[in-house]
Amino acid sequence: MHKEEVLKLAFKAMGNAYAPYSNYHVGACVVTKDGTTFLGANIENASFGATNCGERSAIFAAYSNGYRKEDIEAIAIVTDGHRIGAPCGICRQVLSELLTDTTPIYLSNGIDTVEKTIDDLLPMRFTQEDVL
Repeated sequence: MHKEEVLKLAFKAMGNAYAPYSNYHVGACVVTKDGTTFLGANIENASFGATNCGERSAIFAAYSNGYRKEDIEAIAIVTDGHRIGAPCGICRQVLSELLTDTTPIYLSNGIDTVEKTIDDLLPMRFTQEDVL
């Protein structure tokens, strides 16, 4: 699937965001190598720790349906912010375990778009090698 299609689906998912506290909407789309897509949006909660980010919603959906890091072709994470949104620290840690080192991560706010990998976003990350 082309980058533009994955981004379009992520923007579609952003329309499902529930963000009454921050008014910051995030959408995500995970596309697998077999063409299956999983959408996610941020879902806020008055107990902020119970909030789930859009990219975690999408990647958890993929894993919940039996896909694993080697099955994932790319992930797009989009926002309606005035600048490109980057995953929060918790999401970076989650993505570091659930994506390969080379999986493209497309970030966009509808104006600007960049392509990164988890190595770009979280160098010297904590991995399973640190706990084995």
